[in-house]
Amino acid sequence: MANYLPLPQQPQAAQPIELCEDSEIWGSLKEVIGASSGFQRWQLELNFESQQQNVTIDQQVRSYLRETLETLAY
Repeated sequence: MANYLPLPQQPQAAQPIELCEDSEIWGSLKEVIGASSGFQRWQLELNFESQQQNVTIDQQVRSYLRETLETLAY
């Protein structure tokens, strides 16, 4: 008789409460990162305020984090 391995379970979809918690965490992170001196210096270096007025704080924080992580990974 052959031994069968159990099939891995399919990942469960995030429950609505988890999404709400994630949104709250992301909102808090954006607020703290936006107030940080590193983020503000990065904005000044890129001259965000005058050149990219249509860019949301969400997009700016994501770009800042992406660039920071790329720099650290290098």
